[in-house]
Amino acid sequence: MKIVVIGTRGIPEIQGGVETHCQQLYPRIAAMGHDVTVVRRTPYVSESKGLNEFNGVKLVDVYAPRKKSLEAITHTFLSVLKARRLNPDVLHVHAIGPGLMVPLARLLGMKVVSTNHGPDYDRQKWGRLAKFVLKAGERASAMMSNKVIVISQVIADILASKYGRRDTELIYNGVEPPRKSLDTDYIKNLGLEPGKYVVALGRFVEEKGFHDLVHAFAKLSPQGYKLAIAGDADHEDDYSRSLKQLARKHDVVLTGFIRGEKMNQLMSHAALFCLPSYHEGLPIVLLEAMSYQLDVAVSSIPANKLPILENVDFYPVGDVDALAELIGGKLSAGATPRSYDLQNYDWDTIARQTVDVYRSVLES
Repeated sequence: MKIVVIGTRGIPEIQGGVETHCQQLYPRIAAMGHDVTVVRRTPYVSESKGLNEFNGVKLVDVYAPRKKSLEAITHTFLSVLKARRLNPDVLHVHAIGPGLMVPLARLLGMKVVSTNHGPDYDRQKWGRLAKFVLKAGERASAMMSNKVIVISQVIADILASKYGRRDTELIYNGVEPPRKSLDTDYIKNLGLEPGKYVVALGRFVEEKGFHDLVHAFAKLSPQGYKLAIAGDADHEDDYSRSLKQLARKHDVVLTGFIRGEKMNQLMSHAALFCLPSYHEGLPIVLLEAMSYQLDVAVSSIPANKLPILENVDFYPVGDVDALAELIGGKLSAGATPRSYDLQNYDWDTIARQTVDVYRSVLES
């Protein structure tokens, strides 16, 4: 089976939940004997420019403007045209913004599977026009895709109620069990001590709520503990600049975007993981923290309410005082390490389920 993937910034080691999803999923599908091509956005591949294969997955780079309002839609339009020339059995479109181009792909005769990673129009970074376009993309992908994959029941319910699309396929995001690092040289170089810091990670955009976390930690000032946030902005803006200024003011450790051994050390030796988001699909970063057996403090948005978590893990989203109280209580209890049942979030199972969706499209 020949599969072309669009809608992601690309792989490997590119920041973002969809990107992590694709990096884990498609090498597994390629290893099953399928021909997989991932189309990447040129602004994000400077470190791997010229790379045409990753773990059995073919890579094709297509132009995208370095402007957040035009990047996804321009790249997806050009990617659909590129995909048509590659003549896939299935075109897989990720996220609702790129979903706006699903009708074009169908018009060009391609079978389309879409994955809805969540209602991106809820993100604070988007203006009124962008939110309208994203909602149009959600509708187009829901109504015109041959099959729609959703990563949570919350998203399935949205598509059923808004568009009457009740035949969606629920396939969770996954997590790969880590091999914890015993080394500490990187974190000590950051001024962190094992078991004496709280960690968060993600893009520096307003809906991630990192400003709430910094304020909560400053209010709490737990004796002997530091706060570390890993990540950065894709597009530097007023929010990301103000967040960095706020972090420096309160002595927060900012690592920038990291992967590999640096990330492994940071996660292996943390005392607590925090996810203060206002919006998520199904957060891979939360699954990753749980795979490291970290205790968690998580905002109470529906997408974060995994059934394997407990009520004591949540606080009302946006409530800085409640977040400070939750962090303080968990650090006092010293609950890490903590065991979770993650069997429903196995990438090998997810790969098989995704291929089954492709087969159902070709057989219909």
